[in-house]
Amino acid sequence: MRDHAYLADRGLATAVSLALRLGRPLLLEGDAGVGKTEVAKVLSAILEVPLIRLQCHEGIDASQALYDWDYPRQLLALRAMEALGEDAGNGAHAAGPSSLDDVADLLYTERFLLERPLLRALRSQGEAVLLIDEIDRADDEFEAFLLEILSDFQVSIPELGTVTTTRPPVVILTSNRTRELHEALRRRALYHWIDHPDAATEAEIIRVRAPEVPAALARSVADVVVRLRQLELFKPPGVAETLDWARALTLLDVTALDREMLEDTLSTLVKDHDDVERVRAELDRVFVA
Repeated sequence: MRDHAYLADRGLATAVSLALRLGRPLLLEGDAGVGKTEVAKVLSAILEVPLIRLQCHEGIDASQALYDWDYPRQLLALRAMEALGEDAGNGAHAAGPSSLDDVADLLYTERFLLERPLLRALRSQGEAVLLIDEIDRADDEFEAFLLEILSDFQVSIPELGTVTTTRPPVVILTSNRTRELHEALRRRALYHWIDHPDAATEAEIIRVRAPEVPAALARSVADVVVRLRQLELFKPPGVAETLDWARALTLLDVTALDREMLEDTLSTLVKDHDDVERVRAELDRVFVA
């Protein structure tokens, strides 16, 4: 993971290794921006397999996650069949369906099937990393549906039959803990909590992911970000914001961070108005020369 610019601590590295070797899903929890999603991206690169991402949201359902039918194309095909039937009635030669069952057999085929992330992952025969991102944003019903899929790694499509796999994909689930997940899902997966990195680790992340940032500036940026997170902001900056800020300071030719530059570039790091105002009021505490 380090070779792919992801600095995992021993606990995370162990959890990932066990998930791969046991063939179990891995549930990663932590605040937004700590690198949960990046774990799946890095695994995809390490294993050299596609990353298939299912982004969860409120109201997501099976048709968005599993499969759907291409209704516009089915309608066009149906009209074409009707036109062929009319031509046949006028004496033109046409070989078309002779019954409603024949029409259904022609319309509900692979040609008109829209694969969604879960079905695509099942059909990969283990050659994919399935990222189920922010599962906590979905509702209880979808979580129960997902648990069934992850338990059996098979799905029934009434018109086509059962799709199953003998080699499940690598499955990474992430949660920002906006709500509690069901115990059944937790029992089905291995678990790891990813915390914000300490200042030394964050400085190293900056040096690895943004090598153009001077080492001294990287250390100053990491120190400020760690102190910012201690303010218990509504949306504390994640590693992505830290990297954006470090790169922005470098573009501005900053080699030594000062209070004025921190205040001028604060919006690159803190993305909530109330948080910005709170940080401005606590600048003496945040910035230590």
